[in-house]
Amino acid sequence: MDLSNNISGKIIVITGASGGLGETTARHLASKGAHVVLGARREELLKKVADEINADGKGKAVYSKTDVTKKEEVKALVDKAVKEFGKIDVMINNAGLMAIAPLSETKVDEWDQMIDVNIKGVLYGIAAALPIFQKQESGHFINLSSVAGVKVFSPGGTVYSGTKYAVRAISDGLRHEVGGNIRTTTLEPGAIDSELKFGSSHKESSEFVKEFYQQAIPADAIARTIAFVIEQPSDVDVNEIVIRPTKQEF
Repeated sequence: MDLSNNISGKIIVITGASGGLGETTARHLASKGAHVVLGARREELLKKVADEINADGKGKAVYSKTDVTKKEEVKALVDKAVKEFGKIDVMINNAGLMAIAPLSETKVDEWDQMIDVNIKGVLYGIAAALPIFQKQESGHFINLSSVAGVKVFSPGGTVYSGTKYAVRAISDGLRHEVGGNIRTTTLEPGAIDSELKFGSSHKESSEFVKEFYQQAIPADAIARTIAFVIEQPSDVDVNEIVIRPTKQEF
């Protein structure tokens, strides 16, 4: 079966799309003819990405300034997709924060931020898109967890890992509850070159993370993986993929 055109014309919403994995994925999917709806907090960067995609002429892009910790803004992003294109085919819950520090540092504000972005942000994306998917009787959630959601990232990654384990659990439960015409994929990236590595305010942990990420592979590894799962026929649900550098032991 030729799946090469199974992305063209699809309406794909992406959070965290102003840089890193989200931006790279948006550009890659648009190059295959997708219409992408971009959400992030940095509006000037969103506009730049959307303008360049539209100038390329292969796909289409619109954007909406979106803070995934605010459910009304996530809903507005999804509503914009429906208003502009009439439907949604894929919801990519990509926005994430990795603030690494030992628990003994008690960086409670950063714990709260990671819970709000990494867990509640995904839930808000599900809440916004699920009613539309159910009405359409079709749709595809792609939720970004992490290798740290498979094994606790140590030292300093306990809370981050907790949030990413939660994404896996939520995704698995979602698949059980609404599977059939609605697909759910969880991706667990390892060290991928993105802005995620800059999220730590704890000096020693930040240095450790930057050293760890020297083995990182380019963000287009994730973009190509996302394209692969979207391309599959509607009766194929790719549930979970772990992807990391060949050099990464953890």
